[in-house]
Amino acid sequence: MGSNKSKPQPTPDFEKPWRDMEWSEKDHLKSELSNIQLNHPELSCVRILLHGPVGAGKSCFINSVQSIFSGEMKIRAAEQANAKKSCTKVYKAYRITNRHSETLPFILNDVMGLEQTPEDGIHPDDIVNAMLGHIQDGYKFNPVSPISEEDSGFIREPSLQGKVHCVVSVVPACSISRMDTGVINKMEAVRTKAVSLGIPHLVVMTKVDDDVCPLVKEDLKKIYLSRKIKEKMQDCSNKIGSPMKCIFPVSNYYEENKTNDTKDVLILPALLQIVKSAVDYVSEIHTTHE
Repeated sequence: MGSNKSKPQPTPDFEKPWRDMEWSEKDHLKSELSNIQLNHPELSCVRILLHGPVGAGKSCFINSVQSIFSGEMKIRAAEQANAKKSCTKVYKAYRITNRHSETLPFILNDVMGLEQTPEDGIHPDDIVNAMLGHIQDGYKFNPVSPISEEDSGFIREPSLQGKVHCVVSVVPACSISRMDTGVINKMEAVRTKAVSLGIPHLVVMTKVDDDVCPLVKEDLKKIYLSRKIKEKMQDCSNKIGSPMKCIFPVSNYYEENKTNDTKDVLILPALLQIVKSAVDYVSEIHTTHE
């Protein structure tokens, strides 16, 4: 006799977006980011530190941001398809410029990727050292030995400009559910340290259109109608500890040869919240020390 059991139906998506998006706001978002006031005498820009597992898309996110403001595809940070080892080996700061070569008021710092085993990938202590401004631009990371005060690249008395003002974890939506425990533990440790220092921490969830949800793969504008994307964000929140409101799903440029408004408008609100969080942090420091 045949079975009467029916196949389980896929979880339905939402009828209404569960997060508001204004898809026509690209120019407004770019303008707001370009004209943010730092209100601190020691700063010309805020510094944002990106970290995450190998292949998460940190460098790709930096290139995507630069491409948005340039109006054409830019590849400044080295990328590697299907990376199993970190493409980034040194501490590198990227100043973002617009199409008129004007520098914007924020810097994105890239580091070596995290890996599961202690002897591979960036040491979590070096992410903390970067937060505190102890690592100079161009420093080559040693996975088994974080920088110490005895090293020539160690900055003993960092300026506020050299310190990090917001920490961003970059995680891939397509593999968050099966991310190595060792990597998750390292990311949790970094977030805990950032929070203890009062440094804001946010999450950029990449690769949302990489076979995660058919609805989103077909139309990126439907991302906040997707139950699957929201589940991925919740999984990310559970694993790393960040609240949902601090997690931003994005799609980096990885196969396109031209920019498009949909990807831009998904990235820009995430970047705006990151930069605003950094500005709020330095404003609080300035107010506290007045």
